[in-house]
Amino acid sequence: MSEQQTRLNVFKTYKLYVGGKFPRSESGRVYEVSDSKGNWLANVPLSSRKDARDAVVAARKAFGGWSGATAYNRGQILYRIAEMLEGRRDQFVREVADAEGLSKSKAAAVVDAAIDRWVWYAGWTDKIAQIVGGANPVAGPYFNLSTPEPTGVVTVIAPQDSSFLGLVSVIAPVIATGNTAVVVASEKSPLPALSLGEVLATSDLPGGVVNILSGKAGEMGPHLAAHQDVNAIDLTGADADLARELEIAAADNLKRVLRPRAVDFTASPGTDRLTAFLETKTVWHPTGSLGASGSSY
Repeated sequence: MSEQQTRLNVFKTYKLYVGGKFPRSESGRVYEVSDSKGNWLANVPLSSRKDARDAVVAARKAFGGWSGATAYNRGQILYRIAEMLEGRRDQFVREVADAEGLSKSKAAAVVDAAIDRWVWYAGWTDKIAQIVGGANPVAGPYFNLSTPEPTGVVTVIAPQDSSFLGLVSVIAPVIATGNTAVVVASEKSPLPALSLGEVLATSDLPGGVVNILSGKAGEMGPHLAAHQDVNAIDLTGADADLARELEIAAADNLKRVLRPRAVDFTASPGTDRLTAFLETKTVWHPTGSLGASGSSY
């Protein structure tokens, strides 16, 4: 007589995504994440300020290669991320449904919109320079050209309630324009963000371009806002009091700051977030002479 053996559940272990790797928090801390009904879902790392500093180091290390890549190549990589998300669509539907208390059909619509959002930003990588740069008319024999360049390392406080579509909507424009990102995921719903790290790791995105931390924005935010090697900060997911604290800290090294505001992430995003973390470089160059006749360009 044989007995039916009961198979043990294999629970998913969620980890941070830093520098292309999956570390646990150096502090060893975790916190419980529950679904919209209060049911336990997972224990996730409670990141420390040391984790935040490590993420900034990884982002800075990756910046040179990422910003130096052609815009066309960045577009290809963003499109590849969308492909990978499409392949894991069912997993993200489950995680978004649990995180946001949505029905399966509504969660599927959110995930589809997020994948489409990646494709949308992928198409902008080699086009944004055409709408924010160009040749300037000057009174003299000079070329005067303005071109956009990435700001650098950008800290992103991800939306608290839109755990996936909002997350994609704040990360994709940062990296599409050549910046690197340190992302503080939604504290109450971090699982879609941590799973996104697994997708990024198996795409062609170089390690360190996006770094994802789970935990408390109020704990990590002040250190990231004051960090001298962070060039900009997106405060979308910060409440009013935290946003003010971080904005003051960010002023110390003149960071660019995108303040929180009400956003409908289901609407067309426009180009505001693409241009939020770009600098404009203007170059003057003599036109020169074409020959002895004195003609010029």
